[in-house]
Amino acid sequence: MKVDLTNQVALVTGAARGIGRAIADQLAANGARVVYADLDFATAKAAAAHAPNASALAMDVSSDAQVEAGVAQIIKEQGHLDILVNNAGVNTIKHRVNIDQFPLEEWQRILSVDLTGLFLVSRAASRHMVERKSGRIVNISSVLGVVPARLQCAFTTAKAGVVQLTRTMAIELAPSNILVNCVAPGSTLTEGTKQLFYSQDAIMQERAQRMLSHVPLNRPGTVEEIAHAVLFFAAPESSYITGQTLCVDGGWTAGGFFRDF
Repeated sequence: MKVDLTNQVALVTGAARGIGRAIADQLAANGARVVYADLDFATAKAAAAHAPNASALAMDVSSDAQVEAGVAQIIKEQGHLDILVNNAGVNTIKHRVNIDQFPLEEWQRILSVDLTGLFLVSRAASRHMVERKSGRIVNISSVLGVVPARLQCAFTTAKAGVVQLTRTMAIELAPSNILVNCVAPGSTLTEGTKQLFYSQDAIMQERAQRMLSHVPLNRPGTVEEIAHAVLFFAAPESSYITGQTLCVDGGWTAGGFFRDF
């Protein structure tokens, strides 16, 4: 997919690796000047070095001070911000337990990044976009924000909040010509999911196979497939779409959900 993002400035959070890097790479490949933001600045800087007209930024999305300073730095250096992709997120492997056993500190850690962090970055970026009367925001949720799963109460709650916050932002920001949409990936092949699901010594290999049996396309997605969905929402041609959530999940949410994984 090719679109013209020439002279567009994009900020992608959680861009050092995985889905975030694929999104940042795809926006850069289509002409945008991309800021690769991540808590892991060294890896983000290395990723940005492979893209044209790209730069890296250290950002902890759960820190209001870092977010405000980071967005201000982008505006100062780039002159404007046209596209925001809220990709930064965390989950838990250790605490895959029912809510009666779920630690409060783990709940707070996940919500602070996956939902509050998205709010903080969106708030800072949208102020500038409102002044310019233009902008695109794409939030990365999960199919587990659309369909619940056991043993992940914090993650599913945060990602469901992202879906609803997307709708709220869309109706609030539409008068300023800012479009806000959401991409909800299904199981996606990254270095992390390889270790967890998709390698010979994966921790949850058996669960992965059962999960894929409920995916009509019978495979995990690729980071590039998620990135192309984001590119679709960022494209100038997608000018009458806002408040929508696109599930990129191989058909999993079409039926037959497997909730215990």
